[in-house]
Amino acid sequence: MKVWKLTATNTLTSSDAPLPEPSEGLRKIRVTKVLITNTDSLIFDGTLKTGYPLIPGRCAVGLIADDGGSEGYKKGTRVLLHTYLPVRDSGTEKKDFGEDDFAVCGQTADGYLQDFVLRSEDEITPLPDSVSDDEALLLENIALAKATADAINVQKGQHVAVIGGDILGLIMCQLLIYRQAAPIFIDSFPSRLDFARASGVYYSLPEDEELLNGVGTLTGGRLTDSSVYITTVGSDDPTLPLKVCGRGGKVAFCGFAGQGIDIPFEEMLKKHLTLYGITGNPDNIPSAINLLVNEAIDLSFVKVVSFPAERAAEAFASRVGNPASAISDLNVIELI
Repeated sequence: MKVWKLTATNTLTSSDAPLPEPSEGLRKIRVTKVLITNTDSLIFDGTLKTGYPLIPGRCAVGLIADDGGSEGYKKGTRVLLHTYLPVRDSGTEKKDFGEDDFAVCGQTADGYLQDFVLRSEDEITPLPDSVSDDEALLLENIALAKATADAINVQKGQHVAVIGGDILGLIMCQLLIYRQAAPIFIDSFPSRLDFARASGVYYSLPEDEELLNGVGTLTGGRLTDSSVYITTVGSDDPTLPLKVCGRGGKVAFCGFAGQGIDIPFEEMLKKHLTLYGITGNPDNIPSAINLLVNEAIDLSFVKVVSFPAERAAEAFASRVGNPASAISDLNVIELI
């Protein structure tokens, strides 16, 4: 089988490897599509540090390729491969508290840019026919948006600022609208603001010196009840979610990666704000599927750009250094 590895910054190489053979408790999965996310591009160009060599690709779908298994996990079943995998329980051994409770595929552990992987049934989720492969590749984003909305306890009629215009930011706004809240989409690129408005996000404001006045006008001078900062965009001022949030509000920093974020705790204390840090885990994936099936989230705005496996490096490179790229673009590597 073919395996693609990052061996250095901006260097992706392919090689042959033995086919993995299923063992007790593990299923053989044929990887069919891999999504190239903003986080993947940051790892590719070295902005987000990791160890080499590394098989990239954090989000993928595939087909179960072996016989047996429990009901719903038969051969040929389409599945979402989880990005976050539980690490080994240390049991009675002394725990290394520098370690995470989850390994992140394509970042802290090998990812999915390979023909086959072995996974337990707890590390994959069967996909209904009504969810396409391309939609399934965004289930981690929907799950993260739901976890964030739950954490800040979004209520009907509340104003919530969403700062950062990538696909996750737009999905976050859709979920807030579904929960009958009023998102205020904030970004530094006019093209992203225009796209958000065209996609049904009524309140969209530029990140400029008039931002607080604009938020105050929309909220009747109260500022927002909560705010959400999308950490993987990286082009927005990380102090903004605290500035636009009203006294006693909730501030969430959510995303699949984040670095160089300086939080002014003086502002938090002065306003009595509550801070949340939220990243992915597999718990909300079933709920994310339900949101898609029930059409609470509409992914028709997504523009999929497909790359064959032999052009995988191009799929990564085209996302590097392009923060103003359309939030609708989705680079997908097709392995079969």
